[in-house]
Amino acid sequence: MAITGIADKILELKQRKDAVILAHNYQIGEVQDIADFVGDSLQLSIEASRVNNPIIVFCGVHFMAETAKMLNPGKKVLLPDEMAGCPMADMITASQLEELKRAHPGAIVICYVNSTAAVKAQSDICCTSSNAIKVVESVPADKEIIFVPDKYLGSYVQSKTGRKMILWNGYCPTHIRINAKNIIELKKKHLDSEVIVHPENTPEVIEVADRVESTGGMLKYIKQSDKKSFIIGTEIGIIHALKKDSPHKQLIPAFDRALCPNMKLINLEKILWSLEEEQPEIVVPVDIARKAISAINRMIELK
Repeated sequence: MAITGIADKILELKQRKDAVILAHNYQIGEVQDIADFVGDSLQLSIEASRVNNPIIVFCGVHFMAETAKMLNPGKKVLLPDEMAGCPMADMITASQLEELKRAHPGAIVICYVNSTAAVKAQSDICCTSSNAIKVVESVPADKEIIFVPDKYLGSYVQSKTGRKMILWNGYCPTHIRINAKNIIELKKKHLDSEVIVHPENTPEVIEVADRVESTGGMLKYIKQSDKKSFIIGTEIGIIHALKKDSPHKQLIPAFDRALCPNMKLINLEKILWSLEEEQPEIVVPVDIARKAISAINRMIELK
């Protein structure tokens, strides 16, 4: 079946089943194009909390679909490929976080949304790359902070807030492939370009950047900027959304192989199958969801 035929079938099924499709902006172009809403982790969390449809097809990775399910416990949340995980989220377990908390009694645990529901359940408040600074600044100055799992996002937030935090040794395997040397070389070739990078990058990359933004922040800034050329330091899936928003601007990947294989697992065929079979369905144990949702809600309330 041709892509247009599959897309038409998805749209027909979506309408008949009263489903909504949410997609992260690292998804492949055809998935972004068929989605009802495309955004970054914070935007998707907020959008998921507003959904009225009985079925949510979440095109992203497992922890994102978990979050959507916890925000909508009475709705059916589908992840079209159950193998779409997140290596960073797997770098810390709930038991490891419990042990860290025992070593630092009274510390406030801030958990990046790139984490499992079980880890969120052990946390006080969640954050995304777009609101991490605000979340850290909301913690009383006399409180110790544990920040998990991304040490690079944590170090960036430390540099902006002046708050010393206990960082976990987690990272994004895609973002660490972007390096400062490549960006410097690209800048020499494109002297008028502005370098804009994601805070999951290493400190060396952030140091050579002109601006640091979440993916949602990148889209907004580039669309509104008078600049005509940008070097983009994040997963290359965002280029599709940027081209749609800013078609007349030059968009140069900082590293053209900065690709998250998990984010690229979902395609139109899998979305169609998922809608037809209403599988794979995301299930979060009630006791874990009850604890984790309070940390998620605290994050959303800060907006």
